[in-house]
Formats: sequence, C-alpha cells, structure tokens
Amino acid sequence: MGVKNLWDVLESCKKTLPLLHLQNKRICIDLSCWMVQLQNVNKSHCPMKNKLYLMGLFHRIRALIALNCSLIFVTDGSIPAIKLATYRRRLNSGNEVENQATQDGANSQKLSSLRRNMGSEFSCMIKEAKYLGSALGIPCLDGIEEAEAQCALLNLESLCDGCFSSDSDIFLFGARTVYRDICLGEGGHVVCYEMDDIEQKIGFGRNSLISLALLLGSDYSQGVHGLGLEAACQIVKSIGDNHILQKIVSEGLSFTRKKKNPKRQGQVECNNMTTTFSSKVNMNGEIQIPQKDNNYLQVVEAYMNPKCHSADSDVVHRSLVQRQFQRERLQQICTRFFEWLPEKTDEYLLPKIAERDLRRFAHLRSTSSRFDVNIPLKEVPVKCPVSAIIKRRKVNGKECFEVMWEESYGVKSSVVSADLVESACPEEVKEFDERRALGKKNQRKSRPKKSGKECSVAEIDLKLQDLLLDIELGSKSSPMASREIISDKMTTATEINFINRDPPVISDSKGNSDSRAAILCWETGATVPKHEVIDLLSPSPLIHSRNVSRCAQMNDQHISIIDLSDSETEKSPEHARKAREFRVFLASIRDDFSLNKP
Repeated sequence: MGVKNLWDVLESCKKTLPLLHLQNKRICIDLSCWMVQLQNVNKSHCPMKNKLYLMGLFHRIRALIALNCSLIFVTDGSIPAIKLATYRRRLNSGNEVENQATQDGANSQKLSSLRRNMGSEFSCMIKEAKYLGSALGIPCLDGIEEAEAQCALLNLESLCDGCFSSDSDIFLFGARTVYRDICLGEGGHVVCYEMDDIEQKIGFGRNSLISLALLLGSDYSQGVHGLGLEAACQIVKSIGDNHILQKIVSEGLSFTRKKKNPKRQGQVECNNMTTTFSSKVNMNGEIQIPQKDNNYLQVVEAYMNPKCHSADSDVVHRSLVQRQFQRERLQQICTRFFEWLPEKTDEYLLPKIAERDLRRFAHLRSTSSRFDVNIPLKEVPVKCPVSAIIKRRKVNGKECFEVMWEESYGVKSSVVSADLVESACPEEVKEFDERRALGKKNQRKSRPKKSGKECSVAEIDLKLQDLLLDIELGSKSSPMASREIISDKMTTATEINFINRDPPVISDSKGNSDSRAAILCWETGATVPKHEVIDLLSPSPLIHSRNVSRCAQMNDQHISIIDLSDSETEKSPEHARKAREFRVFLASIRDDFSLNKP
C-alpha cells in the first residue's frame, strides 16, 4: 500500500524509539492501517469471531492513555476516482466496488469518488473499533477520501505531533512525523520516520517522493515499466527536489527515456548504498513507458491537493476535543466482546487512567518551573493523583514506586515509574525517604531481649524504685525491718549488676583505681560499684583505724548494714547520709548496666 518499495528507500531513516517517546503527544491514527495489522494477527491465531483484533486495539489504546497521549481516530471516506482501478485490482475484481460501480452506471474516470460498502466485514471491524474508542474517550474524524491524507494535513498544520500509518504515501500528502508500527510489552517501542531525516540523509523532499510514485508506481499510477528502484532514485536525485515536478509537468515522463547502454549493468548510489541494477529495454534500447502516461498531472494534483477537511473547519475542531471516559459503557463492551467481568476491565484500565493524570500533573509542574513559577505541592490548584508512596519496586530492571491513588480513581494502588513520581511530586518522594530512614534508625536502636538472668534497663529501674520506697517505708516502721529489706534488695541489685557487666574497678576518693581490690572482689563474689562516688556536700564518714579496703570489709560482712536511727519516727543524720550514699550506689548500678548492654 502506498508507493512501491518506498519503505526500502527510507530504511536508513528508520528510528526505533521507546514508547516513552510518545508521552504527552497528540497522535492521529489511521484506523484502517491499525485494523489491517490487528486483523492479520487475529487470522494467524484464532477465528475472527473471537475478536482478538479488538482486544489488541484495546491494549494499544490503554498503553497510549497511560502515556497521556491525545488520540484521534481517522477513518477512510469515499474511494478516490483515481484509485478505483488499483482498488479493483487489489480486491481481485471483488464485488464490494464492482457492484457499486455497476449500480452507478458510470465510468470510474468520470466519478469524483465512490462510496465504500459499509456492510463488508472490514467495515464492521471499523465500526467496532470506533465504538470501543468512543467509550475510551477517543474522538473519530471520518475523512472525505483518504484517511492518511487527512492525518497528513493535521500533522502538516501542527494540529497533531505525529501520525500512525503503514501507508508510505502519507509522506506524499505532507506528513512530517510518521509512526509505522508499535510494539507493547517489555521493551515496547515505536518505529518512527521523520521528514527532516529523509531530507537530510537521502535528499528527498515531498516533490521527490511524488516523482518516485510516478516512476515506481503507487495507488494512483502504475509507474514506468522496466525502471528499477535504484535508477528511479538516481534520476530524481540528478534533477533535484526543487525542479523535479516542474520537469514532469513540462515534459511528462519522456525524460526517463535513455539510449541503449553498451553496458546494461551499471552502478548508482541510492539511499547511501551502492548497488547494481539491470533495466529492461525494448528492441530500440529504450525504457518502455506506457502509451497513456498523461495522467501524471492528475497524480500530482491528487497528492498535492487531496480532498480533506480543512484545518479550520468545525469538523476538525470538534474532533480535536477529547471526550470523557465512559466506565460503565466500556464494561458493557468488554463483557460483550471479550466476556470480561467489570472488575477485570477496571483492573486493566483504571490504573492507566490514574497514571495518565499523574503525567498531566507532572507536565503542569514542569511547565510552571520553566516559567520560574515553583508552586509547593499543597498549593497547586490541581490535586495530585498520588496520595502516598507505599514502597520502592523494581520492574524489569527499572526503578519504580508502588503508590496509593486518590479514592476518586476507583483503584487503591499500582506500580509506576520512579522518574514519573519524582517529576510529579518530589515532596512525596522526600517524605517517603525520610520515613524510611527514620524507620531504619529506630530499627537499629531496638535491641533484642537477653535470655537467662539478664534484665532490661526498665526492669532495673523498677526494682530500684521499689527498693527506695521500701527503705523509706521501713525506716518509719522499725529499724530491724529496714535492715532486712535493705539486705535483701542490695543482694538482688548487686547480682543483676554483676551478671551484666565486667569486673568492677575500685577507685579511691582521688580517682585512683585499686585493681587488686577489684580482682579480689570479683573472685570472692563481693559486690561493689564500678566507681565509688563521693558526695562532697555531705559530711565526711568516720575514719576507722584499721587500714583495710572497703572491698575486704564487704567480703567479711557480706554486706554493709545501714545503721538506722533508733527513733521510729525521725531519721538521724547518720541514717540520711547512709541513704544518700546508697542512692548513689544504686545509680551507679543502673549506669553500669546501661553502658555494658551490647
């Protein structure tokens, strides 16, 4: 379809781009070309009644919706009169056109166009596609004649950023960016051709391509018999894009006649490749040209001025307005054609709708930043679709986020690209990273409980508080009860302290450690604090005449007995001093336990 072998000429300009290249673009789709591609896939896998072609269209659309593409379906109108002979030949004299031509009772040369048979199988497929697209919010523009010509006009007038079509003659109608094919799934991509690349790499402009259609053959002409691809490229290049059509208009195709070359095989350069060719020649050594070659003017006119809706027409303006997504209607269509439950339809499409709105939000913020208008996330007039980030994910080696969507989208969460989330709401990403770092920090601080006799700091604090309370109560009840309470509690506290720490170091009032006494206390099981603390505000204790270490005294007596006052109601100064020293001792036990915890 299109110009014969033109895709081979343009091979060096082909670019394979990731699907992400299409994000935020306005795309026209030659619906007939897509349905032909999907129909071929359907025939190779299952019968047409299974609607595999329609399911393929659904998945293509949802992928483009997620990229925030503004889509427009463009369909074919009537068959141009200049194309009737080619159309009959393509259908092998099918009844679709021939019967209508008979009913009209007119010669195809006199017809301006011929209405298509809307009851054919392919026309029914187009109707189903339009029905599905309308439920997805995609407008459709019915062309006057050729759909690719209407797409090319919208692209030429900058009403869309590119066209999807597999008809190579779309360049001859004026298209600048053409996407020939699309591939979904992992490593999804589109095959793209830019007219700028064609002009720079090959040197062919629109006039040159129309000339190739006249020489090689297309839907509108049979071409020059015996003229090969390389020879046609050489002829067009030798004349140049600015003068080739003028030469054809003034001289026709007679300038392609060549005298017999002694060497029938030569070399020419076309599409940056040097190849050999052999032209068919007649008995006089000339290339054979059809006798009726005067229709070249009609071909040029058909490509330069196709019958299309003008860019400023109301029909085009209405088609450029995006429709609303109709959820219930789409569920009914998918139930009818694919036997899907409504939940399955929502599972396929709702996350894509949310991702589309997230791209729109990101595009809004990036556009604002380009104009030096940096609005905080909470002050943006449009609400961000993402309510929270759940966790980081990696899909097919790409960094992603699992995000939670706003309730209005009808879907709780899905996985989207990390780049998209960072561009749309960097504040949410920063908050998520801070929460994650804080959680890791708290996890490092939390330590597992020790087994056996090891106690936590909280348990020791509780025991010490109970001990002090018992001392206070015991001092008011009876001296003998106080002595028993203190003896039991100190034994418990010192056991806890020795279980959880290294051998103590005994220090005198000047801070000098008594290693010998420490070792002795450790071996004998005596309990002493790691560092003796002297309260300078309290009166100095009485000095005993015997020069023995405190550790030795404690070893002999097992434990020091605090001498309480004989009075049951009042505390003596000696009792207050002893109680104060004991509090300091208990505090040292707690500090040592905290320091020695792993």
